[in-house]
Amino acid sequence: MCGIIGILGNHQAAPMMVEALRRLEYRGYDSAGIATVQDGVLDRRRAVGKLVNLADLLVTDPLPGFAGIGHTRWATHGGVTHDNAHPHRAGRVAVVHNGIIENFQELRAELDGPWESQTDTETVVRLCERFMAEGLAPRDAAFATIDRLRGAYALCFLFEGEGDLLVCGRQGPPLAIGHGDGEMFVGSDAIALSGMTDRVTYLEDGDRAVVTRDGAQIYDAEGRQVGREVRRVTVEARQMEKAGHKHFMAKEIHEQPQTLADVIAAYTDGDRIVPPAAYDWAATDRVQMVACGTAQIACSVAKYWFESLARLPVDVDIASEYRYREGPVGADNTALFVSQSGETADTLAALRYAKGKARAILAVVNVAESTIARDSDVVFPIHAGVEVGVASTKAFVNQLAVLLSLAIHAGVQRGLIDATREAELVAGFRALPGLISSALAIEDRCEALASRLAEASDILFLGRGPMYPMAHEGALKLKEISYIHAEAYASGELKHGPIALVDKTLPVVVFAPMDAIFDKTISNMQEVMARDGQVLLVTDAQGAAQASDGVWEVLTMPRVDPIFAPIVYAVPAQLLAYHTAVQKGTDVDQPRNLAKSVTVE
Repeated sequence: MCGIIGILGNHQAAPMMVEALRRLEYRGYDSAGIATVQDGVLDRRRAVGKLVNLADLLVTDPLPGFAGIGHTRWATHGGVTHDNAHPHRAGRVAVVHNGIIENFQELRAELDGPWESQTDTETVVRLCERFMAEGLAPRDAAFATIDRLRGAYALCFLFEGEGDLLVCGRQGPPLAIGHGDGEMFVGSDAIALSGMTDRVTYLEDGDRAVVTRDGAQIYDAEGRQVGREVRRVTVEARQMEKAGHKHFMAKEIHEQPQTLADVIAAYTDGDRIVPPAAYDWAATDRVQMVACGTAQIACSVAKYWFESLARLPVDVDIASEYRYREGPVGADNTALFVSQSGETADTLAALRYAKGKARAILAVVNVAESTIARDSDVVFPIHAGVEVGVASTKAFVNQLAVLLSLAIHAGVQRGLIDATREAELVAGFRALPGLISSALAIEDRCEALASRLAEASDILFLGRGPMYPMAHEGALKLKEISYIHAEAYASGELKHGPIALVDKTLPVVVFAPMDAIFDKTISNMQEVMARDGQVLLVTDAQGAAQASDGVWEVLTMPRVDPIFAPIVYAVPAQLLAYHTAVQKGTDVDQPRNLAKSVTVE
């Protein structure tokens, strides 16, 4: 979960690399470093902590050169130290790496020490240096090194004496080559390259490339020279700015009415749901949904929609467990994978397990050029735009919107939703951006309540029906960015154990829109209040009028059709977590131990 940049440019590389790494910092911010070649001399600078520490170092200790590689790290092997920071160097070679080398211990055993770092990546650079000492040219040494590696890697090599050469390779984590005018670039994704070029070639698994200022020669895993498409990819600069907000997360929460409107426009036509890609839901007998983190919660909500609207059984799996469980995948099953980045390693591995077994592989992704998108049979984009904050907000809401539209479409194809009902649902869809805007009006109340939540050591979230996974989303958001321990339970499960946690010190957040099971949820809430639990009730005006007596506080949401309630109730989950984290003074956009794009298992 690291960010990589490589430059063969016509200008000083260091400031360009720092700017590119700033765009990649969502991938890791434990440490950062760069290496350059100037007049044939290879040198590097590294710093622990946020990228600003490296930028400060470069002011006092500049690093000239028109060719270079850079890295922002999320630690896997070895702690957060200067010696473990990338680029790693051995003699005439420096390398940056995203991924995990699974056979690094085996390789270490055949290489000479002593070792500078605790990382698996140092093994790569030492192995390449040994091949060069045996007489191989830099390109051949890098290729020979890659041939020895097992595991996941995106690699970029830089060599002393070679001011016009980068060698890179990819197995698992993404890697792209950028094409400029007499310049060439390598980056983890299009975001990294967006300030330098909009012409991008994505390497495929097993590819390795020799990059010079004249272009790139790409070879597949069998060593055959291959052509890969050059695509035009535009990332708007404004998407990488905070636009007056204190944090990217705040900006992205407030972008949701617009991004939701964008996805609704892409999936509706008049009174009908018309997904941008065709799929025959009537021909499948079961849907297997697989994802990680917040995306897995979106799948858990979608299970309710598909089963109620389309009468399609749905299994929801955590991607990191799915393939190891070796569950059966029927020939008439649909396998659907959800990932914001489209590069999540566990989700990609699960996809490859299901490929060839399921009727079709479907992907719900935000990045149309991602590996998951390219490896799927049918792709449903979520149109959320660039999301920088580690805690997903607008991508989650748009994932929900896409999954709901697919559930409605499946209901139509399977004869369970007629034209009149479809038109009603589409009208409800079109009302969602306005409802999200209305929900954002509770922000001041959330900010006020956050001062109390920030004092808690534990918080409980409750919900029933589709609000049960939304309770999980509220708890996850709070844990991610405020570091407060939070748990979520189905309200009806409370008396089977979790109610033992309830006392007068425990805040309990209850999601309870006015729906068919509202009374059941409120009965469970009363059980909490009878034991002095401090209830924060999140409901609409009608629900507040019926059930607010004795609660600690009420957050009043706009009235919404229960089918759409999970999308609207994402807002209080986000705002409560955000303002609690601000109250605690944590790093909202880059919380400790987390990174945005999880490209390792």
